[in-house]
Amino acid sequence: MPRQLRVHAKELAAKAPDVLFATSGVSIGPLQQASTSIPIVFAQTIDPVGQGVVESLSRPGGNATGFTQIEFGITEKWLELLKIVMPDVRRVAVLRDAFDPAGIGQWGALQAVAPTLALELSMIDVRDSEAIERGFAKLSGAKNTAALVTASAPAAVHRTRIMQLALQHRVPAIYPYAYFARVGGLISYGPETIDQYWRAASYVDRILKGEKPADLPVQAPTKYQLIVNLKTAKAIGIALPAELLTRADEVIE
Repeated sequence: MPRQLRVHAKELAAKAPDVLFATSGVSIGPLQQASTSIPIVFAQTIDPVGQGVVESLSRPGGNATGFTQIEFGITEKWLELLKIVMPDVRRVAVLRDAFDPAGIGQWGALQAVAPTLALELSMIDVRDSEAIERGFAKLSGAKNTAALVTASAPAAVHRTRIMQLALQHRVPAIYPYAYFARVGGLISYGPETIDQYWRAASYVDRILKGEKPADLPVQAPTKYQLIVNLKTAKAIGIALPAELLTRADEVIE
């Protein structure tokens, strides 16, 4: 845990606010260490149970509650969408953070569902830019192969290079958030992130009126977006099926 985060968390807690708001899982731990009594509302947190932030989604139990960034059930949707994009896909390279609890959860969910879709999974470490380069080099020219980028901070940091490599090696790839597709990714499917902040404001309001975080269940996203980038599809050399374009919330041409 970065020392700077701990320092800032202590400074915020020392001000004795009525509520603290955290925008990611990384910041919640330091805030909870700084105070176990000040209510915390979070958004954009992938796996609060796995991170030890709450006891359970239905009964958080401590001083924090909020809204998850990803529901693990989305992993099946990612794989299903890849099969629509590439019906003959057999192997999927999963770009993930192997050391992040949220990454471990997403990987486990993918492993559970992949056999039911007759898919074989491999892993590329997104923490290491050289590993990303090597991973895509192995995919180059491979038949029936696609890529899936899971939600993580390193994936966001390396997103430009990941998308460049997917295009260079002509690998169809799916991404977890809209901004990937809007800047060159082939297809994205994930929660509408701004909505989480509107919903988090309602929890802040309820806490200020006397409710306790321990009694407010952690909620999953309710709005999802499917975005397709036709420009990238043409550059890769694949024709996207009409079924996918019809379902898309946004098509980039």
